[in-house]
Amino acid sequence: MKYKIGDVVTGTITGLQPYGAFVSLDAQNQGLIHISEIRYGYIKNIKEVVSVGDEVRVKVIDIDEFSHKISLSMRALESHQADALNKRKKFFTNPKLAIGFSTLDSSMAHWVDDSLDSLKNNK
Repeated sequence: MKYKIGDVVTGTITGLQPYGAFVSLDAQNQGLIHISEIRYGYIKNIKEVVSVGDEVRVKVIDIDEFSHKISLSMRALESHQADALNKRKKFFTNPKLAIGFSTLDSSMAHWVDDSLDSLKNNK
């Protein structure tokens, strides 16, 4: 096989399915771009992003050694990784408040007293 993992090649989209796009790399070889490898983010309908006949630049991300199926990615060629670093961190609580966890040891005496009181009151 003339293709290796990591190669960046140009191909033509020959078919579309809900799960991905088939790409002709040359007269003998074709590969599949899974819908998750088209671009970053959610894609509802693959036909809104690519069409049959489109020429695309893709990266070879996997080759099955037994079936010789080639997995391709357009997403791997995007420079989206830098955008992920600039995202604001989301907190579930207000980070300015001094709310935290205390150790079990500091609460144990209170829990034991509450349990003993509960047992005494149920008699």
